[in-house]
Amino acid sequence: MASYDVIVIGAGPGGYVSAIRCAQLGLKTAVVEGRETLGGTCLNVGCIPSKALLHATHSLHEAEHNFAEMGLKGKSPSVDWDQMKTYKSNVVGQNTGGIEFLFKKNKIDWLKGWGSIPEAGKVKVGDEIHEAKNIIIASGSEASSVPGADVTIDEKIVVTSTGALDLPKIPKKLVVIGAGVIGLELGSVYARLGSQVHVVEFLDHITPGMDVDVQKGLLKILKKQGLEFTLGAAVSKVETTKTKAKVTYKLRKDDSEHQLDADVVLVATGRKPFTDGLGLEALGVEMSPRGQIKTDSQWRTNVPGIYAIGDAIDGPMLAHKAEDEGMAAAEVIAGKHGHVNYDVIPGVIYTTPEVASVGKTEAQLKEEGVAYKVGKFSFMGNARAKAVHQGEGFVKLLADKATDRILGCHIIGPAAGDLIHEICVGMEFGASAEDIALTCHAHPTFSEAVREAALACGDGAIHM
Repeated sequence: MASYDVIVIGAGPGGYVSAIRCAQLGLKTAVVEGRETLGGTCLNVGCIPSKALLHATHSLHEAEHNFAEMGLKGKSPSVDWDQMKTYKSNVVGQNTGGIEFLFKKNKIDWLKGWGSIPEAGKVKVGDEIHEAKNIIIASGSEASSVPGADVTIDEKIVVTSTGALDLPKIPKKLVVIGAGVIGLELGSVYARLGSQVHVVEFLDHITPGMDVDVQKGLLKILKKQGLEFTLGAAVSKVETTKTKAKVTYKLRKDDSEHQLDADVVLVATGRKPFTDGLGLEALGVEMSPRGQIKTDSQWRTNVPGIYAIGDAIDGPMLAHKAEDEGMAAAEVIAGKHGHVNYDVIPGVIYTTPEVASVGKTEAQLKEEGVAYKVGKFSFMGNARAKAVHQGEGFVKLLADKATDRILGCHIIGPAAGDLIHEICVGMEFGASAEDIALTCHAHPTFSEAVREAALACGDGAIHM
């Protein structure tokens, strides 16, 4: 029986980051992981492989639509789908292998297998039981199905994001159920590869929870890119044959029933915590009605010595949120002060153009009765964006009307996922819109659009 200061269950972004931080703080650490590779859903069948396919298909789009205008003449490239998937797998391998190297560097033991907690202070992996003064549950999440609908996921015809990343061939017709991050990203991938993509969404808008201007602006852009949308529609069932599927849905406005034929159906209706097999019920660990592990402000469960982080607990299911919680929980266990600012956690959609958001939306500020002002700047006024065929989109900055303190930012545009962090840092330090406006930004860069939006919160943008 091995004994540790900390055993982390799960080697996804939350788990492996937490383990590394524990080891850095001098704690003897082990990680339980049943996959053949480290990195969890994110690195193996989520964030990383999807970004590889997004990059590959964006490059294809550039070659087909923009190369000739730039003087790059020649035959348009053909798609070798198997080679594209090999490229994706190589990217995954480089990243998961990197985590294994970091484990060895930090002297973290990898306990290979699926873990359970027979009692506080003990973790069972296979037939072996290991002792731990502290246990961190970082078991992540799994794809959820369509609520109230007759849908059977087989990962062949009806797939989650996992199956969608490894289809044997490019479908002629793809129906996506759900217009959130996963559905729009993978829908974009297959639309660029030539699939006819139809997105069906229960709500009357896409990207639930994001700013209304983002929802409207991105919908318009994606329609121009060839994606079709049916909004305000409740899917009731998906019927399959050996090679085809039929999606039945009802429009909420008039209860009329409609059907869509598809070669593949992607179910992208969100994710749910994955805690099966851990033995939490027998331990008496408190759970929420949504199946999340309840924790206090220090990521402790109600059972002493057991902590939980990431997708398994409340909050946005984002890899970077899990990482922050993992580091913070490690700090708490080591007797330090762990902290996560949940008001400054950015969200990104990696379509082209990218979408990024942090802080409050305009609707939230209205609901809270906060007096605010808006600074908005279009990327059509940004020289660099126009030079690379990405003049669509905008930066929208929200600031307190009285103090000018930044309350939120919403971006559709090139490199939005990187640009948003200027605002994240600003918000961490309590910056005003004027602070951003008075900061010199290099020219020509996409970041100038952020400065212009900040200027628009005051006397006005320069280039609009």
